[in-house]
Amino acid sequence: MGKYAIGIDYGTQSGRAVLVSLDSGDEIADHVTEYPHGVMDETLPDNKTKLDHEWALQHPSDYIAVIKYSVPSVLQSSGIDPNDVIGLGIDFTACTMLPIDDEGVPICWKEEFESNPHSWVKLWKHHAAQPHVNKINEVAEKRDESFLPRFGGKLSSEWMLAKIYQTLDEAPEIYEKTDRFVEATDWVIMQMTGNFLRNSCTAGYKAQWHKQKGYPSQDFFKEIDPRLEKVTETKLKGDVVPLGTKAGGLTKDMAELTGLSEGLPIAVGNVDAHASMPAAGVVDEGKMVMAMGTSICHMVLGHEEINVEGMCGVVEDGIVPGYYGYEAGQSAVGDIFAWYVDQAVPKYIVDEAKEKGKNVHQLLEEKASAMAPGETGLLALDWWNGNRSVLVDTELSGMILGLTLTTKPEEIYRALLESTAYGTRKIVDAFHERGVAVDELYACGGLPQKNPLLMQIFADVTNRKIRIADSVQTPALGAAMFGSVAAGSENGGYDNIYDAVVHMGKVKDEFYTPIPENVEKFELIYQEYSRLHDYFGRGENDVMKRLKQLR
Repeated sequence: MGKYAIGIDYGTQSGRAVLVSLDSGDEIADHVTEYPHGVMDETLPDNKTKLDHEWALQHPSDYIAVIKYSVPSVLQSSGIDPNDVIGLGIDFTACTMLPIDDEGVPICWKEEFESNPHSWVKLWKHHAAQPHVNKINEVAEKRDESFLPRFGGKLSSEWMLAKIYQTLDEAPEIYEKTDRFVEATDWVIMQMTGNFLRNSCTAGYKAQWHKQKGYPSQDFFKEIDPRLEKVTETKLKGDVVPLGTKAGGLTKDMAELTGLSEGLPIAVGNVDAHASMPAAGVVDEGKMVMAMGTSICHMVLGHEEINVEGMCGVVEDGIVPGYYGYEAGQSAVGDIFAWYVDQAVPKYIVDEAKEKGKNVHQLLEEKASAMAPGETGLLALDWWNGNRSVLVDTELSGMILGLTLTTKPEEIYRALLESTAYGTRKIVDAFHERGVAVDELYACGGLPQKNPLLMQIFADVTNRKIRIADSVQTPALGAAMFGSVAAGSENGGYDNIYDAVVHMGKVKDEFYTPIPENVEKFELIYQEYSRLHDYFGRGENDVMKRLKQLR
């Protein structure tokens, strides 16, 4: 019998467990558990406590539900002997942060704090800490902090420090009761093993930890707010360890809950997009991996630490050991297309899709595929959930230029597809121009599997070949690979992620190649996009921010 590992991928709306063969990387079985509480962006579970704009919270019990239901399901449906599972790893959206007490209990589980929004999990797309990150960036820039260029010159409201500062400022009682602010991925591993460790990926990219220098200085935090002076020693305490490290063995209670063996090696937590890189077979330079779903995370490896405008970070050993891992991203991609279909498509398109037995996305893609670049006469900015890279500004918003009384739904849909490709082109150019090679693109996630038009547009706009990962569950596959590394070869796993990639990393034979005439046309439109990008995004016209303030 072969050996297996399980990867658990925690997304925005659900979690998925995938059983993977260690010999081939084949996905034997998978199971999805929808989060019972979903994303809380209007009220808390009490249905009384209202949430303001830009809030996005989650319920930590939903994460345990994934373990409880999805892991036994993949064991049952596959029919394998649970003893043949030799390791387990997880990946998570990030920064997804929760405050816990000294026993690891979430503060939101305490009755006296369950109606305080700050006691709950702040999801990655919680943007209500923007004023707080503005202050952090202002102080860092004034002090010429050495860490700031490693994060593109500006930290994000999505990240750990902003969310901690918001909690301190708006709910000091929660801050006081919190023993540690932790990434959800590290908390889930703590529940599985009884041990708490911080992984180098989230600590590096989301909390500004550096392998040699540690966190930013006490003086820096004191200047932001005197109450933050000792935040790293108190609220961010905990050893930071490399990806693939064994966090511990599965506890007896968790073994009974899942049907897995007690003591099963469990890897430290990881980030969903970052776990995808080795799963796509990429562990060397010059290849940018795009984890494409509701948003896009762009990752590339290098041997030097180079500062790139607007990057989310560069972290030594942040993606795979032995390389500097670079990250950038777009805050919304699939979310934009979903918004349009769910909120703005006319009824006749919905009726036509139903009549033809297709979903609305399929119908619009089919219609949009018949058009040439520039034929719509439209140009959109892809900032419907703010801009993550290269502007790092969550207060920006989306825009469509060129609408007329003859504009059709498929033309708007195509313009939105194209806008996300222009956003990726901005990121690719920023890296390449700074000497971080991006010669080829790799795509993984849900979008590349079901939207060929989008992938061809990306190839044409970036003028680069795009390869597609041969896995529908790429993050979970990557998590399972790191689980096999935590187990080690003595238990039937692998001693490092490079060995795991040889056997388990997968990419399809097919790829998308730029079409020369499309490249030429898109280049002209991209120059117009760049003008709009700088006009609205670099301060010449802050109308988007003024409109948000009025809202």
